[in-house]
Amino acid sequence: MKIYVPLDSAAKALGADDVAETIRHEATQRGLKIELIRNGSRGMIWLEPLVEIDAGEGRKAFGNVTPENVSALLDGTLEGLGAVEDIPFFARQTRLTFARCGIIDPLDLDDYEAHGGLAGLRKALAMTGEEIISQVTDSGLRGRGGAGFPTGIKWNTVLGAAADQKYIVCNADEGDSGTFADRMIMEGDPFTLIEGMIIAGVGVGATKGYVYLRSEYPDAINIMNKAVNIAQQKGLLGADVLGSGRAFDMEIRVGAGAYVCGEETSLLNSLEGKRGVVRAKPPLPALEGFLGKPTVVNNVISLATVPVIFEMGAQHYANFGLGRSKGTMPIQIAGNVKHGGLFETAFGMPLGELVNEIAGGTASGQPVKAVQVGGPLGAYMPLSKFDTPFGYEEFDGQGGLIGHAGIVVFDDTTDMLKMARFAMEFCAVESCGKCTPCRIGSVRGVETIDRIERGDSSAIPILTDLCETMKDGSLCALGGFTPFPVMSALTHFPNDFATIKEAAE
Repeated sequence: MKIYVPLDSAAKALGADDVAETIRHEATQRGLKIELIRNGSRGMIWLEPLVEIDAGEGRKAFGNVTPENVSALLDGTLEGLGAVEDIPFFARQTRLTFARCGIIDPLDLDDYEAHGGLAGLRKALAMTGEEIISQVTDSGLRGRGGAGFPTGIKWNTVLGAAADQKYIVCNADEGDSGTFADRMIMEGDPFTLIEGMIIAGVGVGATKGYVYLRSEYPDAINIMNKAVNIAQQKGLLGADVLGSGRAFDMEIRVGAGAYVCGEETSLLNSLEGKRGVVRAKPPLPALEGFLGKPTVVNNVISLATVPVIFEMGAQHYANFGLGRSKGTMPIQIAGNVKHGGLFETAFGMPLGELVNEIAGGTASGQPVKAVQVGGPLGAYMPLSKFDTPFGYEEFDGQGGLIGHAGIVVFDDTTDMLKMARFAMEFCAVESCGKCTPCRIGSVRGVETIDRIERGDSSAIPILTDLCETMKDGSLCALGGFTPFPVMSALTHFPNDFATIKEAAE
């Protein structure tokens, strides 16, 4: 009998380690032969720890398992959920990037390969660099880290750059509030990231890769380091990748936790051992990146999706989505919701459907007031925008951004002025200090919002002008996008900005 208990950080935070240990102890006491597998999360966080049992008739799921009900679990008397694939939240998904996450043992390379892993890499190893990049371009894959820049164009630039050394850098500095997709992949299916980085390296002529991982993810750091070691021992990484004669190796680097290091040039500075501040562009990292060499910098999900494209074909992947937003997006649902977790679906689902049907509305039972999409610098979308399809251009057209596809839900008790202040204060704390609009503007922004809260209505136009200056003058997304939450809060929720004096009058 196989028993699956997630080792994912969210599951562990909810007691998965204690459940696993209790299962081991109870099985030993009973003389019961079991194979305990620590898998990744299936992404339904409200059901964690989600334990699955396969007694020879397929995997059956049990939600919110505690040490106290392990006896009933092993007796077969604990009420179950049936197959995970039949749970409505899961059944409505289109899982491509996350197809193996929660199914396999993350550190079993044979298990990975048995579930389709390495098929894409083997196809890529038979291609030229130009053919590899053509596949990525034809798939329509865009950067999943936030900017949505076409991946094929970035790779082609690095391919065409003349240099004695090129690099692949994976941006795993997942710092946006309400996001956890990168962590889930690294903890639940690390070899798909490694495979994607190898394909990228073969495609552009890079022989060395780095994963820049945030220190706040100790489990992901541990699993990625182990996965890299296994890949090196099995010949997946090194001087002769799978006997192809192609070379690619990689290592894990840990950052100290600065939000601005999620911006690619700040990340590169930190990776080089320098202070994490943004670099002026040009030159682009694709031409002068890590150590001044041509560098591909891609997000975890971007790189982890590449094997899918090569396994199934560029057109197959491009058939999913909406307009220029091709393929699927792992949407991370958080905040005040009944069903928080990861929901991978093709681009195009309306925001309201995601919030009200998939997430089940608020956990508090209060009406939804706003949804912030795209992390702490994303716009607050009101109910009037809930028909907006989930796509890059569609959100841009509504004054928002998808970013890393984290959505955080707020109910009608939320004070949007305080949320706007939080966004400005966040920028003030996290600014690297490189450019004046971000360094000074965020501090003045907090002071201006405090004036509004104290009853000074004359400060509202000052705040508007300040946001325009920050948006137009910042070197990176931190300062440039801070106006999104502030102005969306002011525009869509003006009653929350009614001053104390005005309310009294």
